[in-house]
Amino acid sequence: MIVFPAIDIKNGQCVRLFQGKKEEVTVYGEDPVSMAKQWEAEGAKWLHVVDLDGAFTGEPQNSDAIIQIAKSISIPIEVGGGIRTESQARTYLEAGVRRVIFGTSAVNDPGLLKRLAIEFPGQIAVSIDAKDGLVRVEGWVKGSAINAVLFAEELFAMGIDTFVVTDIRRDGAMTGPNLEIMTEIQEKIPAQLIVSGGVRSNEDLLEAKKHGFYGAITGKALYEGVIRLSEFSEEGSC
Repeated sequence: MIVFPAIDIKNGQCVRLFQGKKEEVTVYGEDPVSMAKQWEAEGAKWLHVVDLDGAFTGEPQNSDAIIQIAKSISIPIEVGGGIRTESQARTYLEAGVRRVIFGTSAVNDPGLLKRLAIEFPGQIAVSIDAKDGLVRVEGWVKGSAINAVLFAEELFAMGIDTFVVTDIRRDGAMTGPNLEIMTEIQEKIPAQLIVSGGVRSNEDLLEAKKHGFYGAITGKALYEGVIRLSEFSEEGSC
């Protein structure tokens, strides 16, 4: 299983939010590129990068920093946050980003994802951000009546094979990930599932691995030294 260090960028800084609330922010670094190099040096195999400003505004706001990250390290990165159009996705992919992650557009324009999944196989993912089992969009601010598990099934049928699944109530709270919803999705579709939200310890990562998930994202626990990449394999996986 791949352990993905999270680099969430807001106002050009590396931050973590509590339950996705932009007013509840903790700054962990002033330079996202330096942070990316740090995680690479500590053995990360992939990085998970999010443009938080982009997620809230609806279009990329920190693309220069993200592209610089892609050009400055040798490990692959996946990027989400404010990617709503084909041109935005192309900009990142052509700049060296390995995988782009759609969220709101997966709800509003599924046809776009279907086209891109055909053109860029294996490089298009969807972030399913759920609260009480229902999908939320626009930086987690807006709710919907869309069932997260059924939504994953529909997208998989269109050619999306990688999903980042976040339980919003657990994100940044260090209360443990919601493996129940992950397992429910896993039982429905043979997709690559990435656990996100609430990962607080090595035990959480090992439990996710036992379930056979493709990856797990860790943010706050990693930045605060509760989880150390060096305690896993030299490739940043477990």
